[in-house]
Amino acid sequence: MIIDAHAHVWPDKIAHAALAGNRLPGLQARGDGTVGGLMADMSASGVSLSCCLGIANQARHVDRVNEFVASLRSPERFGFGTVHVELSPEENLASLRRHGVTAVKIHPLFQNFALDDPRLWAIFEAFGSEIAVITHVGEGGSPEANALSNPRMIRDIARQFPQLRLMACHFGGYKLFDDAREILSGVDVVLETSWPPSLATLRPEVVRRLIRDHGAERIVFGSDWPMTSPAEEIAAIDALGLSDDEVKLVLGGTMARMLDLPSHWRA
Repeated sequence: MIIDAHAHVWPDKIAHAALAGNRLPGLQARGDGTVGGLMADMSASGVSLSCCLGIANQARHVDRVNEFVASLRSPERFGFGTVHVELSPEENLASLRRHGVTAVKIHPLFQNFALDDPRLWAIFEAFGSEIAVITHVGEGGSPEANALSNPRMIRDIARQFPQLRLMACHFGGYKLFDDAREILSGVDVVLETSWPPSLATLRPEVVRRLIRDHGAERIVFGSDWPMTSPAEEIAAIDALGLSDDEVKLVLGGTMARMLDLPSHWRA
């Protein structure tokens, strides 16, 4: 079962505006950001389950985003909700529990708080092992926004919160591949593979070495739809020269374990 750990969708009536407002410089969306568009691309690519990541740029939108994410829940979709540092840990947890959301996405570029913000760490402390976390790490915006997340911050979070089910997007550092490989080597954090516009822009032998050094059991496949084509990103994984067992872990087994889902590909 192929699991895409990284997809974004919005309600149909706002998808176009939301996608335009969250666009990253130099990237052209490949999908439309709607649930129907995602389902069509999943069917074309062979993805069985997509993790739909919600983001509230402002604290006042947290509960509404979590309500929408919860409405997406189906055999083909797993909703990741949102939190915000301007709400207390108790308020954030209450919203997640109210809507039955068990995983969240953090996006410093759009939410405008850093991964080492003490208010965010208080939320992580409250999560324990109950709530899984996937977070953007690295560049993609202004210099000020880029400074809000980096591989060193991920390393520090993993060490401070060993119970936290933590996943770092873009191999732990978008456009910071070498830094991420050096800083996160041996750190107990799961790394996600998306690299818009495509993983294929990275040298396959370097990616293969990172996966084997870190362990395929700590790597999850993510497309970052609608910014990329899931079918092309799966093809890029297949082209890395990994073993069949490694490919199965990356494409679904590791993520099934992180979300406690049944899968024959789990290690």
